[in-house]
Amino acid sequence: MPSLEVPLKLLLFIDKRPSSVEQVRQIRQHVEGLEGEIDPVLEVVDVSEQPYLAEHFKLVVTPTLIKVSAAGRQTLTGSDIISQIDYWWARWQAEATDENAARKQQTLDETSIAQSTEIIHLSDEIFRLKQLNAEINAKLEFKDRIIAMLAHDLRNPLTAASIAIETLEMGYDPSKERRSRFRPELTVQLLRNAKTQIRSIDRMITDILQAAHGPSVDLHIFPRELNLVELCQEVMESMLSKVKTKDQVLHLEIPQDLPQVHADPNQVRRVITNLLDNAVKYTPTGGELMITALHRTTQKVQVSIQDTGPGIPADKQARIFEESFRLQRDQSQDGYGLGLALCLRIVRAHYGQIWVDSAPTAGSTFHFTLPVYKQSHSRQPWQP
Repeated sequence: MPSLEVPLKLLLFIDKRPSSVEQVRQIRQHVEGLEGEIDPVLEVVDVSEQPYLAEHFKLVVTPTLIKVSAAGRQTLTGSDIISQIDYWWARWQAEATDENAARKQQTLDETSIAQSTEIIHLSDEIFRLKQLNAEINAKLEFKDRIIAMLAHDLRNPLTAASIAIETLEMGYDPSKERRSRFRPELTVQLLRNAKTQIRSIDRMITDILQAAHGPSVDLHIFPRELNLVELCQEVMESMLSKVKTKDQVLHLEIPQDLPQVHADPNQVRRVITNLLDNAVKYTPTGGELMITALHRTTQKVQVSIQDTGPGIPADKQARIFEESFRLQRDQSQDGYGLGLALCLRIVRAHYGQIWVDSAPTAGSTFHFTLPVYKQSHSRQPWQP
């Protein structure tokens, strides 16, 4: 074929999937074997290495072949790219032949496109680096605050757990084959208190580690068929010590015919525990707490946790789910302002919603929804 200035350029966008390798090889071999007056230039672009080009051309799937020329741009996708090339090849050649008279201008245009693409790439890179720098600075500041709060807030549950364990140790008499000098019910109470405090420490550390990675970190969600009644009862039992300490009353009202939900039990337990822990914290001594659930729609179950605390101002109710946001009155309270933000992320990961109904001095009710587990002949869970 004659050596001509090339006005026809083909960009083949690929990914690194093993299934794409053979298709890319066939396309490359086919293009190299095409005959005509105008030689095409085939450039293979890995979208993972040059994502700015994929964004520039607004790609949806790979592999994708884009014909770039002065006559315009054309996109070929699908599993039959080779047959599409054969269909359009004669027309592309005709267009290219007509463009020969304007090769010099075409070359200038292609140079301009390349320069524009490079400018776009550099602009994107500068923007990305600025974002990365801001994120790093924010994380460093956040971790400094976490370290300071961690040293303070972990002291209380650690001290309580240590006292319970030391008391148990003192209660055993080596001369009597280490039999306990305490009544069985007191031993059980001390063990339960130590267990509750250790769980509190574990929950605090888990929330801190989750938040330290920032809001962009992926949550590990493993949904399955889940019985909410049993899960709520487990959380209630773990919180009984705190509830009794404040002489509060905790109610559970869940209908027996409530359907199972499709959710990750560990993550949902974190949501209920965080919400109930907040309810206990802000409800005064002698107050009441309630966990309820209802079959809201055919696809959703709604869980609500109600307290008789001070309530939340209307203008702050949307912001309380933001990471590290705390009400002015809570600045002296234990905590990091991370629990509600984590609850929001977990519920959204289950395609649910979370919100609060509250009024000053009238208490608060936090609601969240989870998808219903749908039974089918294949026993596959419903996907929201």
